Amino acid sequence: MLNRRHLRVKVLQALYSYHISDVKTIAVFEKSLLANVDKVYELYIWVLSLLVETADYTLVDAEERANRYLPTEKDLNVNTKLHRNKFIESLRVNPDFLAAIKKYKVSWNFDPEIVRNVFSALKNAEEYEQYLSEEDDSIGKDKDIIKFIFKKIILKSPAVEQTFDDKFIGWTVDKEVLTALIAKTFKNFSSEDFTDNKLAPLSPAWAEDRQFAIELLTKTVAFDSQWQEMISQKTKNWEAERIALMDTLLMKMAITELTQFSSIPVKVTINEYIEIAKEFSTPKSNSFINGILDKILTDLKAAGRLRKSGRGLVE
Repeated sequence: MLNRRHLRVKVLQALYSYHISDVKTIAVFEKSLLANVDKVYELYIWVLSLLVETADYTLVDAEERANRYLPTEKDLNVNTKLHRNKFIESLRVNPDFLAAIKKYKVSWNFDPEIVRNVFSALKNAEEYEQYLSEEDDSIGKDKDIIKFIFKKIILKSPAVEQTFDDKFIGWTVDKEVLTALIAKTFKNFSSEDFTDNKLAPLSPAWAEDRQFAIELLTKTVAFDSQWQEMISQKTKNWEAERIALMDTLLMKMAITELTQFSSIPVKVTINEYIEIAKEFSTPKSNSFINGILDKILTDLKAAGRLRKSGRGLVE
């Protein structure tokens, strides 16, 4: 599910947009940040919907085969067990899922070939044949084929990849969170009483995570000039244009956490931004950021500016 690192990345993206924009109204970027986070949940709903549409396509496939000019006996007796899959049936009656479908206007009618392609790949898989012959129709057993569809077909399909990449600008970054949300859904959907099965929350503590993200954004902007002065003092031997904007933003976010978030351990903050730098900045950014933050951290400690309390929060 959504974790703090992912939220830091979302804040980084909002800060980048803020710094390259002529608009400097922070409320605009707060709204954009929250919308970007909500896009992760929307992506989750679209994938669940694709699973349902794939199950529904069994009826379309059965009808097409039955209407062939010279249908075979097998064409006239297509096994549509997937349409009755209990995980899928549980989704079909889940009020939160249905409300989200309506909220995000989810419909695969815009690209029906995606559903056809996913079902076609499934129909030719040995795992599907095994599922069709399985007598155990418990929800626990029914989930196995849905897991297969998600992991081995949806996540591996170039066509699906392209569709989501076109529709969701954060697809590449958000895929990890999506996978966690789907995994949590499989765990949650364990009851034969469908009303007991709940969708995965985007975050287990969204109120706190929301506040963290908003404060990280607004305080980094509020202290921008101060943090820039700190960074400049430690990078005098570097030409300003040689320092990547992403590196500067990551260091400013780190300083904000070090000085403004009393409950986050120093080591966690430093390690998080070094890891983010590895993925989102230049190849040498992580070592550069680590060196500069180490010097700034020394100064912050000496000046008593670390707002930390409790064991393990400073060292």
